[in-house]
Amino acid sequence: MATEMKFYGFALPNFELLQKRGKLIVIEGPDCSGRSTQIELLKEWLEASGYAVLNTGLKRSRLVGDVIERAKKGNTLGKTTLSLLYCCDFADQLENQIIPALSAGYVVLADRYIFTLMARDIVRGADKEWLKRLLGFAIVPDLIIYLDVSIDILLTRTFQKYGHLDYWESGMDIQLSADMFESFKKYHFLLKKEYEEMAKEYNFVVIDGNQGVGIIQKRIREEILKILQEEDKNESVRTV
Repeated sequence: MATEMKFYGFALPNFELLQKRGKLIVIEGPDCSGRSTQIELLKEWLEASGYAVLNTGLKRSRLVGDVIERAKKGNTLGKTTLSLLYCCDFADQLENQIIPALSAGYVVLADRYIFTLMARDIVRGADKEWLKRLLGFAIVPDLIIYLDVSIDILLTRTFQKYGHLDYWESGMDIQLSADMFESFKKYHFLLKKEYEEMAKEYNFVVIDGNQGVGIIQKRIREEILKILQEEDKNESVRTV
């Protein structure tokens, strides 16, 4: 059933009255929280169930995705510039991938959304109201899952995945500590606080990300089925 797209603030030009036929499902959480693994499993499950699926995420814009990666390598990128680059990346994907897919009836699985951008920027000193206005063109998702993982487990997973700590993911640019290990823990503590605040404001479904992959997947599928079954119910009522 087609519905009008809802935005957190203003719509992008030419998209104000566009109809949404698909579902937007967001999986949020810090780096190494298990989002990408869960999304791949969800994609397989949904496609096997007959749904067309688009998998999207941060830094995947053909316009500026590579630019962000190159800019971050110098470790000298300014906070506002970093924020605007990610905003541009998100806007490009929203206009050219997410909105067309939702209009065509796809289930869009977003590996992080504006909430990660906001959490990171707020920790780096950005004004919350400015960020809300800046990112107000974002479509309101049908479901937001937040994988809540302890900092110690994040630290272990980071070393297992990369073998080292990342400058930006450790918050070294905001000088929380000269020691990268200590900076990582402080940075993710601050991020966790912001996610918890947004969970209340934006109605996240919070799932314990410290659990096994299969247990988490089962919980996420239960939440997705609720919105898909509700859509089927509404469609049946509409066609009777």
